[in-house]
Amino acid sequence: MSILFSNRFELTLSGLLAMLMMASCESELKNSEQTKPNIILIVSEDHGQDLGAYGNSIVTTPTIDSLAENGVKFLNAYTTYSVCSPSRGSILTGLYPHQNGQIGLATHDFEMYKAFENIPSFLKEQGYSTGCLGKLHVNPESAFPFDFHEIESSNFGKEKMGDYAIKASEFIRAAGEKPFFLMVNFPDAHFPLLRKVEGLPTIEVSGDNVSSTLPFVGANTERLREQTADYYSQINRLDESIGMLLDSLKATGKAKNTLIIYLSDHGAQFSRGKTTNYEAGLKIPLIITWPEGVTGGQVINDQMASVIDIFPTIVDAVSSKGKSALPGKSLIKVGNGEATGHAYIYAGGLIGTAKYFYPKRSVRSNKYKLIHNLYSGEPDPYLSVYTDHIYPTVLSGTSREEIATSTDEIKVVYDRWENPPAFELYNLENDPWEFKNLAQDPDYREEMERLKEALNNWRVTTRDPFIDSVNFKRIRAEVDSINKVYPDHSYQKDTAFHWGYPKYFGDYVLNAE
Repeated sequence: MSILFSNRFELTLSGLLAMLMMASCESELKNSEQTKPNIILIVSEDHGQDLGAYGNSIVTTPTIDSLAENGVKFLNAYTTYSVCSPSRGSILTGLYPHQNGQIGLATHDFEMYKAFENIPSFLKEQGYSTGCLGKLHVNPESAFPFDFHEIESSNFGKEKMGDYAIKASEFIRAAGEKPFFLMVNFPDAHFPLLRKVEGLPTIEVSGDNVSSTLPFVGANTERLREQTADYYSQINRLDESIGMLLDSLKATGKAKNTLIIYLSDHGAQFSRGKTTNYEAGLKIPLIITWPEGVTGGQVINDQMASVIDIFPTIVDAVSSKGKSALPGKSLIKVGNGEATGHAYIYAGGLIGTAKYFYPKRSVRSNKYKLIHNLYSGEPDPYLSVYTDHIYPTVLSGTSREEIATSTDEIKVVYDRWENPPAFELYNLENDPWEFKNLAQDPDYREEMERLKEALNNWRVTTRDPFIDSVNFKRIRAEVDSINKVYPDHSYQKDTAFHWGYPKYFGDYVLNAE
């Protein structure tokens, strides 16, 4: 085994892996005759680049580090939206959230305008067996034709993590000689922050190991350091879970011709991370490894990548015909030097529920980031979720007392988050965690206008419904009405509830002249 398991998981997997090893020679022979690669898409939750491969020395992540050493690691990779469902919608369809309609959380009944072509539907047409482990979290689920879907819950309790490897083995074996696609959605590092569950991780992090909270948070207290230690422990457990998964793959003898794509859906749920358009919410780890398709050991630091690139990458791996209608690029071609990454990275954002509806758009170049707050003049409602610890599992937020005892610079940063100006401009080279807003600095006026133009062009080209005044007023009225009729998200319990936006946004996006 490539990692040290607890006794529970060693007993759970040892018999299965021994059996699979006996069949590995036969599997290797069959695999040599298979021209299309197998594909495993691994998606973890709620963490940024806090991994050993990305320079974090506190966590213990040998499995992910090995993927990076043998694959292509992207240092500047981004999601399209720092909330789960919209990000996963972009991963699966290759479209921005406002293009496919998944502009909020599936658990809050946001849904795509229609059943767009997506990774599993495309691969089924290519003769693949398609499987999914863990939550899907995109509506409607019927749009994604997985042959096999197990462990369908979110599993935020992080229980029975060895089951992901066992179910993966079952699926891979059942695929026989057909190429397979397996999406594995691990629950770590989503809240609640659970330092140890059922013996995992075998290496946990304590508050004594942490000298500072995550750098973008700004504040640094003992309470926040303990929260950070719990977060790091969850990343350690994630790595061990991925290790079990990859051990089961190796035992089938199909690893050599398997493209592995690993990424997180968005950043950590700490203040100024998840639900924001700051770097800590949007910047993610992204690693691809494919022994037969990409040169390993590469670090891509001068090319920007996005989750919209995942679908085109998979298309490129299995077919000679690309998908020109998709806005993304093949990361295989970028990794092999046959194409360049994105000149600009774009993201949307609404925060994902009716109560915390606060639309944003952002664009970043290699050096600068521009955030456009569409509701500027009104307070961002989600700050209080972090500061006031409204939800018992989200205790990682910097409290108002902790903010009050911080430096004047950090107080300004949190006030800007709570009361956003129309535009925020940051020099990421000098200010990677976006503490100093340059939007009013005349020395940056030219850069500001250049990014405004790029952002506007993207919104026009991708048919952003919020750029149309009629749509803007209509969605705002719908949100206000929902919050009046269904306070505190009570619409989640009403089976008759449906959002109206998929119809009028969909008409605007899909019926362009």
